[in-house]
Amino acid sequence: MTGLDHTHDAAARSWLDGANGHADFPIQNLPLGVVSRAAVSEAPGAAIAIGDAALRLAPLAASGLLSGAAQDAAELAAAPTLNALMGAGRPAWRALRHGVFELLHTGAPAATQARLRECLLPLKDAQVHVPAQIGDYTDFYTSLHHARNVGRAIKPEDPDSLVSSNFRWLPIAYHGRASSVVISGTDFHRPMGQALAPCATEPVYGPCARLDFELEMGFFVGPGNALGRPVPLAEAPEHIFGMVLLNDWSARDHQFWEMTPLGPFLGKNFCTSLSPWIVTMEALAPFRLPQARAAGEPQPLAYLADEADRLSGRLDVRLSVALQTQAQRARGLPGDEIAATNFSHQYWTIAQMLAQHTVGGCNLRPGDLLGTGTVSGPGAGEAGAIIELSEGGRRPVPLPSTGEARTFLADGDAVVLRGHCERDGRARIGFGECRGAVLPVTGL
Repeated sequence: MTGLDHTHDAAARSWLDGANGHADFPIQNLPLGVVSRAAVSEAPGAAIAIGDAALRLAPLAASGLLSGAAQDAAELAAAPTLNALMGAGRPAWRALRHGVFELLHTGAPAATQARLRECLLPLKDAQVHVPAQIGDYTDFYTSLHHARNVGRAIKPEDPDSLVSSNFRWLPIAYHGRASSVVISGTDFHRPMGQALAPCATEPVYGPCARLDFELEMGFFVGPGNALGRPVPLAEAPEHIFGMVLLNDWSARDHQFWEMTPLGPFLGKNFCTSLSPWIVTMEALAPFRLPQARAAGEPQPLAYLADEADRLSGRLDVRLSVALQTQAQRARGLPGDEIAATNFSHQYWTIAQMLAQHTVGGCNLRPGDLLGTGTVSGPGAGEAGAIIELSEGGRRPVPLPSTGEARTFLADGDAVVLRGHCERDGRARIGFGECRGAVLPVTGL
């Protein structure tokens, strides 16, 4: 597992105004993304978020401020996507992190600071883009609390109905649709599809009536593996570049009708939203936790068991969901937080997910995206989907700022996911936000 070093020092400070104490992007974070200047027509390029600015890597690579492995990594990243850097592996990632940290640290010479300012773009002037060319997207199903909550919503008399017999033995997943993965701030139209109403004998075709969000995290694959060569669990961390927030929008009425026997299809493939800044596994190192299985839960099979993963495979990421209605937006209101939970509740670790993905010989490639599945916790208000919060539509979710309520999402609703890590003795780092809004249906 990734160790701690001077870049994690909570006392470290940057010379850049606004970076110190920034809620998401202090010098201890340095997440990567892809941006362009919003006011001009130009090709996107990789960047690192620092405070309220983006440090563009193409001009940094041309500046002569870096050297050695850090310069080599910056040159790889001086491209419209991060795939090449992702494929370069941990030594390159660490070299770039350390090199940029030194340039942004208070100890950097004044001349260096002046030259680096020429590479900075204010985030308010930046257009963000999907950070990688995503060849494949896989979404997992790894929250026991989510499975039970949805089972309770569908069959209150049998809350374990969606906890399949294999759930506790392997990380379950389905193959998603990479073409409809979009960046935060991209709105989407309510999907059309078939649904079977309760007690009906024939389905109907029409707009989704039970539109939902799913609070998830996603992680990008770094170096891939050869076809037929599984990644052992002990080596899986070397294949994980970093993490983002992910909203797996779901058409529940369409999903539950179509998913038997082959799993999700149109109920999921119309849109998946990502936060724009990838928080690297190096930045997340201070927030690792040991695995925790409740008493009586089975232990993983040998290929999904590793001592390092057992001791530090979980991640302490605090997550929240806010819902902003059209009426709230018209009144300048930010919306209401409707759920808050923690990524550490997941039953399986991300290393176990990646290892399971490859155990049959599947070849992952740099830039592939893996979703963690909905993140839900055990308590009230810790659910990661509105179908859980509303108990399948039976209990409206209140929005106190305007007195509105929702059982499922309405046209004009915007959902905002946020996430951050904080711990005593460590600097707080964050993921920014993942936002999307529902537009009226098209294609009637």
